[in-house]
Amino acid sequence: MTAQPTDLRGVDLLAEIARLKKERNAVILAHYYQKPAIQDLADFVGDSLDLSRKAAATDADVIAFCGVRFMAETAKILSPEKTVILPDMDAGCSLEDSCPPDQFAAFRAAHPDHIALTYINCSAAVKALSDIIVTSSSADIILQQIPKEQKIIFGPDRHLGGYLARRTGRDMLLWPGVCIVHQAFSETELLKLKAEHPGAPVAAHPECPPHIIDHADHVGSTRSILEFTLASPADTILIATEPHIIHQMEKAAPGKTFIGVPGGDGNCNCNMCPYMALNTLEKLYVSLRDLKPRIELSDEIMAKARVPLERMLEMAGRTVGQGDVGRPQIDPRISGD
Repeated sequence: MTAQPTDLRGVDLLAEIARLKKERNAVILAHYYQKPAIQDLADFVGDSLDLSRKAAATDADVIAFCGVRFMAETAKILSPEKTVILPDMDAGCSLEDSCPPDQFAAFRAAHPDHIALTYINCSAAVKALSDIIVTSSSADIILQQIPKEQKIIFGPDRHLGGYLARRTGRDMLLWPGVCIVHQAFSETELLKLKAEHPGAPVAAHPECPPHIIDHADHVGSTRSILEFTLASPADTILIATEPHIIHQMEKAAPGKTFIGVPGGDGNCNCNMCPYMALNTLEKLYVSLRDLKPRIELSDEIMAKARVPLERMLEMAGRTVGQGDVGRPQIDPRISGD
């Protein structure tokens, strides 16, 4: 179900969205991977958890979440009293799709001595089956607080789980999901870019496979990548994550050149998330007008999913709220340093 209109000829979309936002007492949240036009009109732009926490802190009655379904679900779980709308309910996620709740439940049952450390890129139902939810920025510090002898299932992203395992030395049982965008980056095309731009650093998301990570000068979530590019003295930086984040980079550092790493053979758009692209200004307008499609979750699922989310908030301390990628700000009381 989507909010796709049949005919909006003559409608001033920006003016109407502004009017409806005021009438509905709504807040518009946009992920970094949204189209620039949506990023530019949003009240907040950021990563999924950062946006959800901003939504929970606002006095808005309606949250218009321009992202993908699991992000809007997280906002609903953390703000159950608010109306949460998603311009296109078909805006899913390959990681969420890779981890059906029934299969995840069976996997957990087959490994009863493991706890489930689950990446936030999953459905509410999978969150409800998990022990702790993690984000890219909070995973390290949460792993530090789990006894080394405790066996861990990590899902649904095997590349992020593998990266964390290599960084921390933890032996984790990995669910075999991948992000179709980050999986598609081409090592051959990256090496071509490095040859064309000698000295240009590479910033990569940890959802990328190892053959991309191995060439990166900085590995981090979208917020961390953004911060790295702005702090770097380099004039040209190669970006191995969904390229719509480059819009924020260009706004903040117009004198620098940011080049997205291609996917496939360099001739496709497979470095762009097809799910994020489903949201449009037209659909946002209609969703605000009609207050649908709405995120609807059962009280039982929300209650169960809130537990591992709140556990993450408690264990992650100040790293959470920096986005699901962000440079961790580690409280020494938590880290033990």
